[in-house]
Amino acid sequence: MTTILQRNKNLKKPVNKTRAEYAEDALYREVWEDVNNEKTQQFLKKYWKYIVGVAVAIMVVVCAIQFVSQRKYAAKMARAQIYETALSNTDAGALANLAKNSDGAMADLALFQSYLIDKDVKKLEDLVNNGHTRDFKDLARLHLASVNGDKIEAVEFEKYLSSLDTKKSPFYYTARLMVAEKYLSVGDKENADKILDVIINDSDAPGSISAHAQLLK
Repeated sequence: MTTILQRNKNLKKPVNKTRAEYAEDALYREVWEDVNNEKTQQFLKKYWKYIVGVAVAIMVVVCAIQFVSQRKYAAKMARAQIYETALSNTDAGALANLAKNSDGAMADLALFQSYLIDKDVKKLEDLVNNGHTRDFKDLARLHLASVNGDKIEAVEFEKYLSSLDTKKSPFYYTARLMVAEKYLSVGDKENADKILDVIINDSDAPGSISAHAQLLK
């Protein structure tokens, strides 16, 4: 087995450089730095217009993003303020105007609140056909079904609410219960019970909806 002493003997001893060699290394490093600096300067001189252009472009983009973000935030805050004021004043007209000048959930909320104040069914129809969010479109459809329910047959009533016959809709269970009630109102207990059984046996159904379904059975 090789001893530690023998291994130490086999290790290469560090080379002792002369002053001339150290001076040569220093000169080599200095020349190399000068060459690199010179190349850098040449590169900058050749492409400085492009470099400045890119830097300016980046600054413009960053400033534009910040400006747009600030404007969007200010606009959202302004719309929220208008909504709160119109709601506190029960101003259906102001809420309707806000809906026209907004988008997304804010527009849908304002239009629905406007309907709740003046009961203008056309606003529900507009929300159903042109709403921005599924939740409010489904909510408006439920209200329209409730308003017009007495005027249509049970089969047509179920067909009208068929777009809500999916758990992707937040009003799925409410819509199903309304359809069952419509069938019961015309004496069609068979179709009503089919829907009620589905609700009762659905573990995901809200407790209040399930309890109501059991009472209707």
